[in-house]
Amino acid sequence: MKMIAPLWAFCLVLLAFMVVSLAEPSRLSAESYAAAGSRHDQAWGPIALQGDFATAIVMDAVTGEILGAKKPHEQRQPASMVKMMTELLILEEINKGNISLSDVVTVSAQASRMGGSQAYLKQGECFTVESLLMALAIHSANDAAVALAEYHSGSTAAFVRRMNRRAQELGMRTTVFRFVHGLPPSWKQKPDLTTAYDMALLGCEVVKHPKALQWASTRMAPFRAGKFTLYNSNSLIDKYPGLDGLKTGYHYRAGFCMTATAVRDGRRLVTVVMGAPNPGTRGAETARLLDFGFSCYTHLRLPETEGQPLAHGFPVKGGKSRNVTVACAEPLTVSVLKDRADEVILELVLEEGSSDKLPAPVKAGQVVGKAVAVLSGRALGEVPIIAVESVAKGSFLDQLWH
Repeated sequence: MKMIAPLWAFCLVLLAFMVVSLAEPSRLSAESYAAAGSRHDQAWGPIALQGDFATAIVMDAVTGEILGAKKPHEQRQPASMVKMMTELLILEEINKGNISLSDVVTVSAQASRMGGSQAYLKQGECFTVESLLMALAIHSANDAAVALAEYHSGSTAAFVRRMNRRAQELGMRTTVFRFVHGLPPSWKQKPDLTTAYDMALLGCEVVKHPKALQWASTRMAPFRAGKFTLYNSNSLIDKYPGLDGLKTGYHYRAGFCMTATAVRDGRRLVTVVMGAPNPGTRGAETARLLDFGFSCYTHLRLPETEGQPLAHGFPVKGGKSRNVTVACAEPLTVSVLKDRADEVILELVLEEGSSDKLPAPVKAGQVVGKAVAVLSGRALGEVPIIAVESVAKGSFLDQLWH
């Protein structure tokens, strides 16, 4: 009889431990692992660019991170780079279903009188929206810009107001549009004003539209049933690998300008050069800035994803075992800035709908979650996580114990 009290006491302690175990949530559902060394505290910033231009910038098109810049917030006249906003507004209306590429636009007297680069539209002629967008994007046609603006808003003045509203929405705080085409102002008129930074923001938005990239990377195209040819003034088309845009500009007050974009190894950059002395320098400096931008990145292979079981398994609910051994289904390699490679972490996330534990049974090879490479809260890439072993559904006693 002396052994009964200690035995009951032991059972009560054991039961209390089981209750605590059942109540404690798992902390492994989103565990993070350092991908390469520890985080450093050194501040990272853009490199000061030097070159034969007044202002310039190199920007990651996805993150908006500035890799290099020279006077990026100095206001200058953008010339025909203004047309990127004209094109963007039309494309956004097409995406909303308010305008169709096949819509027919009748050329007004005002559009027909535009000078500078033009497609020689005549008053009363009719063209599709797509034809006019091609003339604008490829040939930088000022008359096409006016025709599209009038079709969109009824007048160029109303369209310019919409351009400025959209600029503010995109964070282009130091931009003021006054024309739909970018021509220099006449007597007593004020010019368009913007910055390399704001043009880069605009470029990052335009590249989201595949049609814009298709036209911007077209060297020449027929117009008016082949009676006229549209020529692209971007000298880097078909010469710089991965380049597919975006817009050149020039007038005597602005100098030679270009907003360019290119893709390499899945990484898209946007560069802006403003105030270059001639078209050759504009192209050469743009190519040099793109080379610089891409050289800032490295391919980081995360060692935890090499196929070996991860250090911690995933928790299982209602199984024979409390945890299941897991591994990445394939290696994960991401593109990251060289100076920030040691800041990348690997987050392990349970399959959606699994709350904080995987429901039993779990089969070997089953996808149970994903490993996500993360930098500053932004996902760089991901691969599936699979179960290395099977975990059968447990009995009532197993479930009570686990």
